Amino acid sequence: MPVDPLSPIFQRQRVLAEFGVPAQERLARAHVLVIGAGGLASTLLPVLAAAGVGTLTIVDDDTVAESNLHRQTMHTPGDVDRGKAASAATRLAALAPDAEVRAVDRRFDAVTAEDLLHGVDVLVDASDNPATVLLADRVAAECGIPLVWGSALGYAGQAGVAWDARGTDYRDLFPHGSDSDADTCDVIGVLPSVCAVIGAFMATEALKLLTGIGDPLIGRVAAYDARTGRTREIVYRRDESTRAAVQTATPAPQPSDQNDVSPEELRDLLMTSEPPLLVDVREPWEAEITSIPGSVLIPLGELASRTRELGTGNPVVLYCHRGGRSRQALDLLLQLGFSDVRHLTGGVDAWAVRVDPTASRY
Repeated sequence: MPVDPLSPIFQRQRVLAEFGVPAQERLARAHVLVIGAGGLASTLLPVLAAAGVGTLTIVDDDTVAESNLHRQTMHTPGDVDRGKAASAATRLAALAPDAEVRAVDRRFDAVTAEDLLHGVDVLVDASDNPATVLLADRVAAECGIPLVWGSALGYAGQAGVAWDARGTDYRDLFPHGSDSDADTCDVIGVLPSVCAVIGAFMATEALKLLTGIGDPLIGRVAAYDARTGRTREIVYRRDESTRAAVQTATPAPQPSDQNDVSPEELRDLLMTSEPPLLVDVREPWEAEITSIPGSVLIPLGELASRTRELGTGNPVVLYCHRGGRSRQALDLLLQLGFSDVRHLTGGVDAWAVRVDPTASRY
């Protein structure tokens, strides 16, 4: 049975000024696609479902890990190792049994985006991943739909709306791309309540866009600092000259693909008579959880002062959790004159998935 906009469940919404039955009907007809079923989505998705959104599609190819549970409150210890999309869909089905909830256990990428966005009214990026939000921004602009995005890290978070048709999108805020994925919750940590606050901001923006009520955060960013309890607004606008310069500029030199090594390639290299020197650039607490046998631990912050330890005459392969910090380490060593150095794409997490399933993941 589809969501009934006249249900007593929504009485407290319908009595809101400027809301009424028309806004509730728009929610019942709406289709929202949410990328990610983690910390931000754990507040965002239940709010959208409880508010009466008729169709929710959840896209996430990850599985629940024990270290997720302090902030990804849709999931329970019994969901560990279960797909996040399916776990979230189970919770939402109990909360809003009349809503259509679709779990998509796959990655949101350039190949899948077009099919996934068919019939979607609002796209929400709750992945908190720089590459994914840039892709979401592009495909949302191509489809002419708004993108709600958010980010939470440490004690702070931000949320906003990108809508190319209304004058600004995410590229206007970050014309050269956002921060490296080296700064992640794995490294910096995150206060769970920050995820809840930003997830609530994102849910509110999605509801405003769907109902036409209020002033969405288009060309504005709401920035929250948990340590002070303050929220401030950052205003930005489209700068066509900057956008044109970014599109025509010659890219800065970057390490080529020959500096990347896949988990399978590394496995084969480690079995040769002259294996590479394998350097783990994570923190000691991470190495205690899992590591690749035979590796040397040199945290990224110590690498510049410990380069003498790399002078073994063997090629060097760097790795971290998922590839962000090892890419930074690679850049550093190349700048210092090292030539025979590579880094493991996807990090120890990809190693665990594709080479050693007995290795712990976090």
